[in-house]
Amino acid sequence: MEKRERIQLSDHFNYRRLLKFVLPPIVMMIFTSVYSIVDGFFVSYFDSGLPFAALNIIFPLIMIVASIGCMFGSGGSAVVAKQLGLGNEKRAKEIFSMVVYTTIIVGAVASVLGICVCRPVSELLCKSEKNLTPEERALMVEYCVKYGRIILTAMPAFMLQNVFQSFFVTAEKPRLGLYVILAAGCTNILLDALLVPFFGLVGAATATAISQTLGGVIPLFYFFRKNDSLLRLGKCKIELRVLGGICINGSSELMSNVSASVVALLFNAQLMKFMGYKGVSAYGIVMYIGFIFIAIFLGYAIGSAPIVGYNYGAQNEKELKNIFKKSMILMTCWGGVMTLVSILSAKLFAGAFSHGDSELHQIATHAMRVYSFSFLFCGINIFASAFFTALSNGGVSALLSFLRMFLFQAVCVLVLPIFFKEEGIWASVVVAEAMAAITSFICFFALKKRYRYL
Repeated sequence: MEKRERIQLSDHFNYRRLLKFVLPPIVMMIFTSVYSIVDGFFVSYFDSGLPFAALNIIFPLIMIVASIGCMFGSGGSAVVAKQLGLGNEKRAKEIFSMVVYTTIIVGAVASVLGICVCRPVSELLCKSEKNLTPEERALMVEYCVKYGRIILTAMPAFMLQNVFQSFFVTAEKPRLGLYVILAAGCTNILLDALLVPFFGLVGAATATAISQTLGGVIPLFYFFRKNDSLLRLGKCKIELRVLGGICINGSSELMSNVSASVVALLFNAQLMKFMGYKGVSAYGIVMYIGFIFIAIFLGYAIGSAPIVGYNYGAQNEKELKNIFKKSMILMTCWGGVMTLVSILSAKLFAGAFSHGDSELHQIATHAMRVYSFSFLFCGINIFASAFFTALSNGGVSALLSFLRMFLFQAVCVLVLPIFFKEEGIWASVVVAEAMAAITSFICFFALKKRYRYL
């Protein structure tokens, strides 16, 4: 039997080798997005109306909490990859262990705090809906609280899942990470199909919590035992200075996820004001479809970051230039293809979630076609942030994420509707991504001499 080729971080990457290495993280991210998409699909089919809107209202709060895991994963994997590039394998394993143990502790604390604030936050988010009676508004709050609290109980495991997504690639085991996510994603789909018809939104939350627990716990068993990867969990000390550096370096991913969630709350508030809860539901549909396309960019960023970090640590400028050039070409080409596919398939995508509601279907189809143009720019922006994180420049990475995911989008969604009403809401992401792309190119050219990737 022919032995499967093992791609190492120290290899030279042509397009075939690069795509083969990043494919598992890409598929892994697509299946990670399955959590929210599958919940939305089954809830919209079996329990539409207020429960579907409630899911979309509370989900940004959950992602704000979960983004801490993204920070530890991206920041920690960059530091570990650099140590591996320097040849310090023992040190890399110690830092890896510290990140995992810290995530468990922080995840438990975040879970408790999230459960405590779930009700007041839900009440605040539902307050702006003027088209509902007080009884309907109170019911929507209850739906938000039920879904949110069940998901938050699994938050430590969900954070671990986000951490391991990055470290499986750094450990040169991206395929194993893919298998874990496939198992968790398929579990979510199966449990949604079994539970949602009988328990509605509560069933969806339970299915997601169980699948997230699998995604976070299974890798623990793998890395605790002896394995043939570059990493293994063992004894370590909690080094606050190193941990602080990891948090700073991964702050761009934290900023990106928190900002995206905060902006989603702003979008929901504006849509409640201009269009009511059906506008929120349409926005949810657009986000579900957008998750799949953006997951491709995110998966590539996760897969390519350890290569960048390793070659930066090894001072291999030639390979750094190679990866940068190929990445920019891929992001540009994929962005164009995704835009075209999204525009042509908008009606089909919207129909998968609207289930006979003609008004919702029409709103979501139009919104998706406008939103599609953001894919032309967001791949480059996502790669730029991950690229500077891998170069251990958390400051620039965080700045790019803050401008892209918060400042530009927040300003656009607050200002454009004043002049263009709901049309301005749908166009906000496109304008913001274009502004962020300009900023990314400015940073690329400003820092090219420092890191020599051009």
